Parts: sequence; structure tokens; C-alpha cells
Amino acid sequence: MPRTPAFKNQKGAVVEQWRLDRFDPANRRRLSAPGLRTFLRIADHWGLTEEQRLFVLGYPYRSRYMRWRKQVELQKQLTLSVDVLMRISAVLGIYQALQILYADESHAIAWLRTPHGAIVFGGRPPLDLMTCGTQDGLLVVRRFLGNACEGQYMLPNKLDADFLAYDDADIVVRTS
Repeated sequence: MPRTPAFKNQKGAVVEQWRLDRFDPANRRRLSAPGLRTFLRIADHWGLTEEQRLFVLGYPYRSRYMRWRKQVELQKQLTLSVDVLMRISAVLGIYQALQILYADESHAIAWLRTPHGAIVFGGRPPLDLMTCGTQDGLLVVRRFLGNACEGQYMLPNKLDADFLAYDDADIVVRTS
């Protein structure tokens, strides 16, 4: 994504600013049909109900949702709002993270549907948070999985139960 030049804030720190043309209708139109098509495939794969799909997309009118689906099926252009595109982006990130974390698709889907012990889920399945209707719910799951891909915030699984942490004596550096 193109960026505008960096500028300094009041404290002198260099800050990059995203260009506003990412919200341009032409850019949204370019992303909308492929994004919605991919979302629908993921939703089918995860077995989401129509109501769950509507909640993930911000609960548009059912007639509007059906019109979007029809346009995508007929390979026609459509322009989704920034909010809907952000929601679809979060779903794509969740899907990608689950692909990284779980080699077996059934385990990834089970993770979404099984109650989770992490504080952010409150003992409920992550899918409940994703389908609560808020963009925040999607982003919490997305961030949680992003951190899990980096090795943070996931409870140890059975393979990790007997793992001992490395210390300096375990690290060997060879120069030739």
C-alpha cells in the first residue's frame, strides 16, 4: 500500500501516515468482489450459518447480503464499505493464522468452535467472539492468532508438556 512521506510528531518521533486513497471507491471496488468471494468460501469451509455470516459482515440487511452474493456469483463488480472490507480482512487473517498453526483443517475448525481458556475468550469458543457483530470481536481473535503464530499467548499442547526451555549452554555456534 503506498504511503505518504513520514513526518515528525510533537515529540519528534518519525511517524508514517497511510495515504487516504486506500478508502477511495475505485480501490474498494477493486478489492470487494474477490474479498467477498473468498469470505464466502471460508464461511462455507467453516460451516458458518447465514446468521453468523451476517454478524461477521456487520449485520447488513439480508436482502443486501443476498444481492452481494448474487453479484459475486455472476462475476459482477460491487463496492463494499470500508467497515465490511476490514471485517473480511480480519477473517482472511484468522484463516491464514489457523493454516499456520494447524496442519489439519479439522483441528483449525475445532479450535474455532471449542471453548478456550484464554482470558479474552472468557471460556467461550473464539467463533462466538467472531460472530458477536462487532469489528472488535473479529480483531481480538485475529490479534490473538497473530500472537500465537509468533509463539505468544497459546496454552501448551500435549507435545509441549515435557519441553524444557533452552539455556545458554544449549546454544552452539559454529564458525566454519
